[in-house]
Formats: sequence, C-alpha cells, structure tokens
Amino acid sequence: MDSLATRLSRTAVWTGAGVELRDVEIPALTDGDLLVRVRLATICGSDLHTVTGRRSAACPSVLGHEAVGVVEAVGGETAAVSVGDRIVWSVTVACGRCERCRAGRTAKCATVRKVGHEPFEGDWALSGSYAEYIVLPAGTAVVRVPDTVPDAVAAPAACATATVMATLEAAGPLLRRRVLVYGAGMLGVTAAAACAEAGARVRITDLHPGRVDLAHRFGGVGDAGGTVDVVLDFSGSSDAIAQGLGRLDIGGVLVLAGSVAPGPALTVDPETVVRRHLTITGVHNYEPKHLQQAVDFLERTGAVFPWADVVSSPVELDELHYVLAAPPTGMLRSSVTP
Repeated sequence: MDSLATRLSRTAVWTGAGVELRDVEIPALTDGDLLVRVRLATICGSDLHTVTGRRSAACPSVLGHEAVGVVEAVGGETAAVSVGDRIVWSVTVACGRCERCRAGRTAKCATVRKVGHEPFEGDWALSGSYAEYIVLPAGTAVVRVPDTVPDAVAAPAACATATVMATLEAAGPLLRRRVLVYGAGMLGVTAAAACAEAGARVRITDLHPGRVDLAHRFGGVGDAGGTVDVVLDFSGSSDAIAQGLGRLDIGGVLVLAGSVAPGPALTVDPETVVRRHLTITGVHNYEPKHLQQAVDFLERTGAVFPWADVVSSPVELDELHYVLAAPPTGMLRSSVTP
C-alpha cells in the first residue's frame, strides 16, 4: 500500500467559517482498512445543524456520513469486501471488544468513532464523505449495494434508512397497527414507507404541509387525530412528543429518534405509563444488521416508492457550500459528487 501514500484526495474541510478545499494525502492502509472512492454523498440534516451552529462538532473536520462509493484498495487480507465493490458504510466504527459491543450495542461502543465527525487534525483525516476518497478503518460495517439501487437511493441508507430500521425494531410488530410519525423529513418519510410496507396504517405530521403532501407518495396520510398504537418521533420537539404520548392507546409504544440535541424536559406521569402499559424508548444510530436491512429495503421497494425523486441533482465538490443549507422545495436531500 506504499504507493497510496503519495496520492492525494480532493477534500472539503469544514473550518467553522466555511468549506475549504484541500488536497489531502492518502495514508497507507493497515489491516482491515478500506480506501473508498466516493461516488455520491447526500447532505444529512445533522451536517446542516453543524454548519449553522446548532450542533457542536469537531472543527476542522471533513463532514459527510451518508454516501455510496467503490472500494479502491484494501488493507491486509481480512476485509469483507473486494476492490471494485460498490458499498455503503456505517456511521459508527466500533472496537468490537468492549462490554457494550459484546452486548450488541456497537453504536454505543466505549471508544466509538464516527464517520464525518472526527477532527481533521487527528489520526483519521479522511473520515468524512465530502471528499474524493474516504478511509474506512477496520471495524466499520459495510454493505454491498445491488446494481439495481442507484447511487442517490443508496446513499441515505448509511444514516436515515438504517436509523429507521433500528426505530422500527424498537417499535415492535406493526401489522395492522396505527402508527403516527412526527416529522416528515427524510427519516419520517422513510419511516412512513417502511411502516406501510410492514402493514401498518400510517399517519404523518409536520409543521410544513408540503412535506406531508410528499409523504403521501410514501405510504403516509395526514394526521386526523385520535388514538394510535405507535408513535415514532423524528422531530425532536418536546411539545410533539408530549402530544404523541398522550395519544397512545393501551399497550402503546413511543420511540424517540429525533431528540439528538438538548431541549425542554418532558413531563411524564408514571401512573399513566403503568396503567396504560406504555413503552417509551429511544434510538440513536444503529447496528450493522440495520444497515443491511436498509439496503435490502431500498432494493425491495425501489419500484414501489419514488426514492430518487427526493434527492436533488448532485453538485460538484467545489460547489458544496451551495448545498450546505435546506434542500430545495420538494426535496429531502441535496447531494454532491466528489
């Protein structure tokens, strides 16, 4: 792998004041590492929160954790994929040895590192997807992408779609259940589609009516009030969560997935939880199995839901700063082709 040491990757570095394009040296790979050429990356809402100051993050850093790419080189002989494979990869990189990893909670590994979240000046400079190349360290879960799944459809699997798969697992069986989804962004719309495919009756609500209209194309209908069996919250709004909790029927389940920043505390009446047999749980990130489920789901529903229609046409890397903002009207993701 020594020949790679002199190669460079055109890379967008977030400096806190904006994006600066730099040519970054590609390091030699160690056993289990992958060098991936990024084909397309989508702009996750959490990156938008970083650049607007709503989320604290390493700075400078290379952002971007929803992407699809092709394996360019493999370090050692233990990689699960081969040169030339088109893949998506997990947001989290786990050690696989700590107590949390052994318990099946690799997303909360005691020494977890995250794609698109690491300091540029640390030991993993090429850690984000807004670059020509990304280095995936050993321990990063990867999944091959079928030829039938376009890049723009595959890229969100690495964050939004896989997180939805974890959320649905936490919600339990969905067949014929009444599901209410708060937030009709990429996560909420994907959840509506996944719940509909699972046989649920899906309602979805958002502060922006246009997003609810878009969700109609993915199996969700507007909220008409009344009790429900499952509430999935992707809004992170304490008011919405409180409202949803109050609408749960006996045995209802509330899954929180959007509360990833500090917010007002939520008042919960323990007696109500006990007497109504309610379950309240949270999901943050996902496990490797959920990434595989995400790719399978997108392949399975490619002819059912218009996934490609909600991702805008990509810009070049030197135009990244133009799309580090809310996506265009009618779109849920902007994208870039490094």
